[in-house]
Amino acid sequence: MTVNPALQRSLQTLADSILDTLVHRIGKDAQAALPHDWLAATILTVRNDIVERWMASTKAAHAAGAKRVYYLSLEFLIGRLLRDAVTNLQRSGEVSRALALHGVDLAALEEIEPDAALGNGGLGRLAACFMESMASLALPAYGYGIRYVNGMFRQRIDDGWQVEMPESWLAHGNPWEFERRESAYFIGFGGEVIATDSGQVHWSPAEAVEAMAVDTPVVGWRGEHVNTLRLWTARAFDPIKLDRFNAGDFSGALADQLRAETLTRVLYPNDSTAAGQELRLRQEYFFSSASIQDIVRRHIQYFGDIRTLPDKAAIQLNDTHPAVSVAELMRLLIDHHEFAFDEAWKITRATFGYTNHTLLPEALESWPLPLFERLLPRHMQIVYAINARLLREARGVTGIDDRAIAAISLIDEGGERRVRMANLAFAGSHSVNGVAALHTQLMKKTVFADLHRLYPTRINNKTNGITPRRWLQQCNPGLTTLIRDAIGDGFLDDAERLIDLDVFADDSAFRERFWAVKRSNKVALANHIKDSMGLRIDPDALFDVQIKRIHEYKRQLLNIIETVALYDQIRSHPERDWTPRVKLFAGKAASSYHNAKLVIKLANDVARRINSDPSVGGLLKVAFLPNYNVSLAEQIIPAADLSEQISTAGLEASGTGNMKFAMNGALTIGTLDGANIEIKDRVGDDNIFIFGMTADEVEVKRASGYDPRSVIDGSNELCQAVSAIASGVFSPDDRQRYAGLMGGLYEGDWFMLAADFDSYATAQRSVDTRWNDRDAWVASTVRNVARVGWFSSDRTIREYARDIWTVM
Repeated sequence: MTVNPALQRSLQTLADSILDTLVHRIGKDAQAALPHDWLAATILTVRNDIVERWMASTKAAHAAGAKRVYYLSLEFLIGRLLRDAVTNLQRSGEVSRALALHGVDLAALEEIEPDAALGNGGLGRLAACFMESMASLALPAYGYGIRYVNGMFRQRIDDGWQVEMPESWLAHGNPWEFERRESAYFIGFGGEVIATDSGQVHWSPAEAVEAMAVDTPVVGWRGEHVNTLRLWTARAFDPIKLDRFNAGDFSGALADQLRAETLTRVLYPNDSTAAGQELRLRQEYFFSSASIQDIVRRHIQYFGDIRTLPDKAAIQLNDTHPAVSVAELMRLLIDHHEFAFDEAWKITRATFGYTNHTLLPEALESWPLPLFERLLPRHMQIVYAINARLLREARGVTGIDDRAIAAISLIDEGGERRVRMANLAFAGSHSVNGVAALHTQLMKKTVFADLHRLYPTRINNKTNGITPRRWLQQCNPGLTTLIRDAIGDGFLDDAERLIDLDVFADDSAFRERFWAVKRSNKVALANHIKDSMGLRIDPDALFDVQIKRIHEYKRQLLNIIETVALYDQIRSHPERDWTPRVKLFAGKAASSYHNAKLVIKLANDVARRINSDPSVGGLLKVAFLPNYNVSLAEQIIPAADLSEQISTAGLEASGTGNMKFAMNGALTIGTLDGANIEIKDRVGDDNIFIFGMTADEVEVKRASGYDPRSVIDGSNELCQAVSAIASGVFSPDDRQRYAGLMGGLYEGDWFMLAADFDSYATAQRSVDTRWNDRDAWVASTVRNVARVGWFSSDRTIREYARDIWTVM
């Protein structure tokens, strides 16, 4: 085979650059270098190319006077970055071959890169997808968040129980980040507000920390544009008090620094305690204030007049966590730039957009008023002023009565007085969007019904999307190659071109190749589970997967109860032709969420019993995979056959896991909730398994006096499964362990598990029937891949850019 001399020279140059970095930056020679040394050297070498493109993108935006998008999110679940970067730079093959000249395997290096512990679930992963799409579409943008040292936690499973361990992803540094010492800001807490003789207001905080920026480049598709993810780290202005240290008070000498570092230590501290609530509010204000100060400073630096801020900056609030930014921008405009309230409010509302991600009342953040006022006294004054204006405006609208006024108010007066952050975000934004068609309609009818009456044009829909670069090209290269061979490369730049694959669903030869790719992915996952958990699973079984944050509304418990019912049926009717099935679960429960942690334990107890029972043979296996993160999802999703999206209708805002599974050829079993509805509309009724009540039917059933006990007693399979779990069949060491969990189904069943169980079980048997018709199953999976290109985050971001940010 003839080797292109120019290509060989290019590969040798890159190989030499990696070696030079290894020697001069890492301090190792090739013989002594360990895999993590090669990883760091490769990242730093690739980073050089990225930095040049990054600077060029920034200079081009400055030269054009471009409007920038600022995306504020408490989470950015970006995952590993090396494969993402080299793929988007179109240098995967080049880097792989250059490393091979040193006897190093790029794929092996990619596997040892730690996941950035900057998020937990769909909210953070969506933010990461959006950042990648904004770069791919060459929209000048910054993401703003917190540089968590330990993230949420690393999940370990001990005897079936979740154990929270520190996530030490930064233990050996992060070669992707750049410290920006010049971008540092004063962040105050507490103190008092003083009026000056001139009538101005001065906030004198009792304590303060410094927020310092750490930047990570975000590479767009084909490397043509690079944006910035700016994360804040905290430090004390006086990191050590030498007088205390010299007096022997070593802990006291470092107290201020430790207090500052606490702000960026952990994502979502346990807020079941007063101290935890205070820390979370401190975190949210810390990153919001630093971000808003940075945005205002940049605008004044490049454009001068702060009045033009809405023309040059679009600030998007990703859920309610950064909602205090509304009050912070008002504070800066009024107190520092001496604007009158009305003009400051006009600028603020024109600048902000707010994305709502939940209809659950407990997730619409609110803070005890005394806590908010003690930590942020000036902001409390501003919130009261905004509220006065808001309520006066509402009073002038026909039909808004006292009940509606109470619902619109930024202050919840029902019981303990609380500051409603969702209402603040809504009032302070010119656009409020939902993330799926159903979710947006329910926003108008439920949580924001009265605010919608006051501002009837403000709510709009932007259905979520996923980046096809990571969630198809990178995590499923075998399928990507197969698609390219079939329809060409057009879908790489425009995911909606995947529709060209639709005709191949009826091509038997293509279906065979498609199935071979899927089975290869399943073998790889089976090997991972065997190596990491010691459990052998059959790659020819149906892989039935539910991987997501553990929460009662997501109904992992429904899945587990149906698994127990299936187990009973297999044992009771061995003569039937059962479909071999592997049930896979993964996800983290919030550290203070008792029932969610109990669900994890139940999943593991059920797995232990079923996996050790020879009477079911190879017909049923169950596994809970620990420490779910982006990298684990990238292994599981390409191997999945069935995607469980079974939330109680009306409670899941959108979901993006459903999109990732469908794009990788898994069929969805789900309720008419979130984006499932839009997925169904696009893939077709015959290529998805829908069960259960609609959101309207759930509402009617609740209102009409739902009696779960009669439903449970009327379903033999459900009754037997619930009784077995409650009586301790799966927990012989503690027979009362699940009595309360099962009792909750009889007593209230708020999430309608019993009401939807029979429909769910019937849908699962329909899955079996389709699975046993291999041609029909594979045809449906191909149609799913072909028809979900619309759910690309590129499409979503174009809609934001056009309708909300006005940057396209």
